[in-house]
Amino acid sequence: MPRARWQRQGKHGTERPAQANHREIIVTSSAARPLAVIILAAGQGTRMKSSLHKVLHPVAGRPMLLHLLASAAQLSPQRQVVVVGAGRDQVERAVEGTGAVIAVQEQQLGTGHAVAQAHDALAGFAGDVLILYGDVPLVRADTMRAMLDRLNRGDEPRAVVLGFRPDDAAAYGRIIADGQGIIEKMVEYKDADDPERAVTLCNSGLMAVRSTDLFVLLDAIGNNNAAGEYYLPDIVMLPGGQSAVIETDAWEVAGVNSRAELAGVEALWQARRRADAMRDGVTLVAPDTVFFSHDTQLGRDVVVQPNVVFGPGVTVADNVTIHAFSHLEGASVDSGAEIGPYARLRPGAQIGAKAKVGNFVEIKKATLGEGAKANHLSYIGDASVGAGANIGAGTITCNYDGYFKYRTDIGAGAFIGSNSALVAPVSIGAGAIVAAGSVVTRPVEPDSLCLVRPEQVGKTGWAARFRERMQARKPHK
Repeated sequence: MPRARWQRQGKHGTERPAQANHREIIVTSSAARPLAVIILAAGQGTRMKSSLHKVLHPVAGRPMLLHLLASAAQLSPQRQVVVVGAGRDQVERAVEGTGAVIAVQEQQLGTGHAVAQAHDALAGFAGDVLILYGDVPLVRADTMRAMLDRLNRGDEPRAVVLGFRPDDAAAYGRIIADGQGIIEKMVEYKDADDPERAVTLCNSGLMAVRSTDLFVLLDAIGNNNAAGEYYLPDIVMLPGGQSAVIETDAWEVAGVNSRAELAGVEALWQARRRADAMRDGVTLVAPDTVFFSHDTQLGRDVVVQPNVVFGPGVTVADNVTIHAFSHLEGASVDSGAEIGPYARLRPGAQIGAKAKVGNFVEIKKATLGEGAKANHLSYIGDASVGAGANIGAGTITCNYDGYFKYRTDIGAGAFIGSNSALVAPVSIGAGAIVAAGSVVTRPVEPDSLCLVRPEQVGKTGWAARFRERMQARKPHK
């Protein structure tokens, strides 16, 4: 079987082990056997109708491929190989720094042929191999571990296949197995007879194999089929050994071949994440309207009202309330704070304990100190707001001159009157008061009053005289 070149991807071109997410529990092999992971990502993805490689389409704000790499990283694999074809430059950039090795499938000659392209990347490796698919992103580390455990049970099957029972088996390949999970036959739907089609156990395509067996088995399969391709499942039915199947839930092996299926996988992920949040002590008033990212962290007794979106990089402490229609991304919120409704926290927003970010307030790369308030219609960017400060409605930090960004510093206990513009770089001292409607361009001393507007002048009767003059000039019809 033809094989292809491979490339190593990592920082400065060196091979590094993938790093697990800091919040994930590292799972170690009970058998303590070395592990390699092969992820197949060489498909064309034409049904996505996209210039973005299929496996890089995001679920919960993270590319599908990186979901798999993160899950596999919990098992501390020694090697990770991503097999790519079309669009490989995109995949190479996406996995840079993960320690993953890139193998190239120049011709698309089937899944068996794709796995064979990892041969050189696994040279000298002796251990277990997990074979995953880049467009099947929801597989859990626990399921991967179960496959490996079954592979290393006393009867030592040549391969372990991950099976599932969908609500509608449709045209999936069927697995015929005995009561111990030993596979008697694997058959594609089109080749199955009626009794075989009545079997509900289906083949996900995911597999665990020992490295000492994998490439020997691949060399033994042929391509005598209508497509002229080498199929990975064919290694299961080769003579001289037996294979086993273990089962998982259908949602975990849901694949993505179209935008509709991508939306379906997103919905599956979100539903499980919402359930996890509520189980961990978060109140979701309308769960189906709340959307999480892959790394959202919420404390206990957080209340999330309807239509809230968490972008990547959000951490929320205990006893926070996030009101309806708020959007948070790259932000941290300390205990007891209140966000929204209709608030937007952009990357770099740090909201202190018991602070308040209210209606139509946007915070970007700014710190709101403990107990500080920005209740209405304000933009606070590139700024620090001291504890207990009060930002009046309509206040704007003018942080950008068209070329560069500048900071605004507002001291503790300061009061910024409504409709004020703070032209950065500028500082407002602790306890200072800025009168409403001020345009502040110079530093304001602590505990002082800053008043930047012309003196109000009243001219009695001027309006009436103005109307009379204008009416006299207006043509009569």
